[in-house]
Amino acid sequence: MSDAEKEATLGEADGRRCAVAAEHHEAISLLDAYSRAVIAVVEGVSPAVVSIFLRRQNRRRFEPAGAGSGIVLTPDGYILTNFHVVQHADVIEVVFTDGSRYQAAVVGLDPASDLAVIRAAASGLPYLTLGDSAALRVGQLILTMGNPLGFQSTVSSGVISALGRSLRSQDGRQIDGVIQHTAPLNPGNSGGPLLDTHGEVIGINTAIIPQAQGIGFAIPANTAQWIVTQLLSNGRVRRGYLGISGRSRPVSRQIVRFHHLAHEAAVEVTSVDADGPAAVSGLKEGDLIVAINEQMVTSIDDLHRFLAKWPAGKSLILSIVRRDEKLEISILPAEIGP
Repeated sequence: MSDAEKEATLGEADGRRCAVAAEHHEAISLLDAYSRAVIAVVEGVSPAVVSIFLRRQNRRRFEPAGAGSGIVLTPDGYILTNFHVVQHADVIEVVFTDGSRYQAAVVGLDPASDLAVIRAAASGLPYLTLGDSAALRVGQLILTMGNPLGFQSTVSSGVISALGRSLRSQDGRQIDGVIQHTAPLNPGNSGGPLLDTHGEVIGINTAIIPQAQGIGFAIPANTAQWIVTQLLSNGRVRRGYLGISGRSRPVSRQIVRFHHLAHEAAVEVTSVDADGPAAVSGLKEGDLIVAINEQMVTSIDDLHRFLAKWPAGKSLILSIVRRDEKLEISILPAEIGP
């Protein structure tokens, strides 16, 4: 090999090493940027994430009865958590990251969504607002914070695995529209926030599958916002009962054009209770609900919001797509209790 060829070979090797070094530097820079983003979220959010400790009375003694997490919603102490965290507690204590402790009382409970609002006897508190969960995407990076197994202010990360899952609450009711994610959760995380990389609260962690790894569930922030409004106004959530389970799903452009629909999304009926109002009216599994009393329906939340304001025992009209037909079905919803 000539000297010129040797120099050329060495030059190519040096070029490859420089390219590898540049790629490595770029990867490190991206990781550093993500790390800084996570740190900023944690520092901004953690003062408003509380640990919740429960005690139950046993004869004349109060004994520990579990723990959970919550997020402060207002400076005067309203806190959002899970129903199953506080449902059996006789004494509720919330603890902040600065070590301050306050007694809290239940404001409202909603077992159907596994959400609850409690109020701490305090003022001037740091607080968070619920973000918009409508634009979430599968694969999106997320963070969780909470009090797993009593370890306060624990942070974990993961991605959104799926949207629109269904989950059974502890009273057997089905919770629709649930977020599935991979951030590690343990007992005590319940009621803590699911966050995006901007620090927005996009969900409330609610459940795990025992013995499984990387399968956690959260109630979407938009659902939680509606529940909170109801609990603060009425102390409970009033719902019209149709007797269906459903999920939000896209509708093909062909169907949209054929039926002259306003949007490319609807609620697919995934099951119909045998003795419920929907079954009596002829609604079937697989039907696509596109409107209720001529109001657009693109998500489970649209149905919930409408039914919360509609009197039980008063008929309404569901607009549905069933295969090649667009139908109008009259249905008489019943009211379910808290």
